[in-house]
Amino acid sequence: MSTPDTPSTPSSTASKRPRQSRSGLTDTGVRKAAAKSDRSRAREFALQALYQHLVGRNDAVAIDIFTRDLAGFHKADAAHYNGLLHGCIEQAAELDALILPLLDRKLEEISPVEHAVMWIGVYEMRSCPDVPWRVVLNECIELAKEFGGTDGHKYVNGILNGLAPSLRALEVEADKAGKARPE
Repeated sequence: MSTPDTPSTPSSTASKRPRQSRSGLTDTGVRKAAAKSDRSRAREFALQALYQHLVGRNDAVAIDIFTRDLAGFHKADAAHYNGLLHGCIEQAAELDALILPLLDRKLEEISPVEHAVMWIGVYEMRSCPDVPWRVVLNECIELAKEFGGTDGHKYVNGILNGLAPSLRALEVEADKAGKARPE
């Protein structure tokens, strides 16, 4: 005889437990750590490092040493992280010059998180042709969702989408042509 605490059949046990998500996302829609690629992790560490640079004006070498010592860094693509951190800092003026015309406010009024995410996106679109522009865009939106303000990802999306046609003209045109074809 079964009691209220013990189910009478194995199937009733399964119906009482919540189903586990197999999508690689947490309940809040953020990718689970295990589902992240080594490049996604590199972007996260680069974002944290660029934030330190933007907010604290810390030296790139000191930031790099600190960041490489953080838990989980060994799972990141260290070469990609290195390119993002040092490339964004070295090209900061050029990246800001590309971003600035699309802003609806002063650059100083942009959250340092969204600013750093935009740097990463513009840098990758300019300097990492092996990363498709849509991947750059999606990764930056995810970074802004996870680390930025409530609607910061929408702002990042708008700016990077606005820059994509000039930074990745052939890819963007090919995507538009591909979508225009009837299936």
